[in-house]
Amino acid sequence: MAHVITIAQQKGGSGKTTIAANIAVALQQAGHAVAVLDTDPQGSLGRWFMTRREIGDPGMEFATSSAWGVGYECDKLRKSCDFVIVDTPPKVDSDLRPALRESDLVLVPVATSQVDLWAVDSILDLAERVGRPTMIVLNRYKAGTRLSDEISTALADREAVRAETVLGNRVVYAETLGQGLGVLERGKGAWSAEISALRDEILARIA
Repeated sequence: MAHVITIAQQKGGSGKTTIAANIAVALQQAGHAVAVLDTDPQGSLGRWFMTRREIGDPGMEFATSSAWGVGYECDKLRKSCDFVIVDTPPKVDSDLRPALRESDLVLVPVATSQVDLWAVDSILDLAERVGRPTMIVLNRYKAGTRLSDEISTALADREAVRAETVLGNRVVYAETLGQGLGVLERGKGAWSAEISALRDEILARIA
């Protein structure tokens, strides 16, 4: 039976789609059968997948659904995959509940801004209501800045699991997303170490 990993955050621009695509590639490269499910009407993950398909075998399955069709699509994808990665719209309301209920783990990206930080609690609260585990991922981190330090400290004060891996503020994430790739397909660098480490944390968390 496949594990479902949902990427959720109330605020747009937090890096949900980037993390979804890169975790999908990282799991695929580790030998797992992977599917990506886009439930965001904006369709960014779907556009990434179609761009990937244009350059060759995407190496994974893809589906879209409305918020209320998540359960049906996950049931289908679980039959042929080890992991289903779900990208969600930037909002917190009843429409998000079906995706959370299907999840074995909810990843909550937090970019280094106060607005992103303010948006975390509502996602954590909703996931707790439906009884699903969460893991906060600090994204677009700029080491050595006061704001980054403040966000990191504020997250540490919350009673929530936080990934030890921090994703840096790197242009390569945006570049590869637009090319239908994951950063692991760009070669080795700080970015590949980050994504590989985050993948390993996810696997350990849902084992």
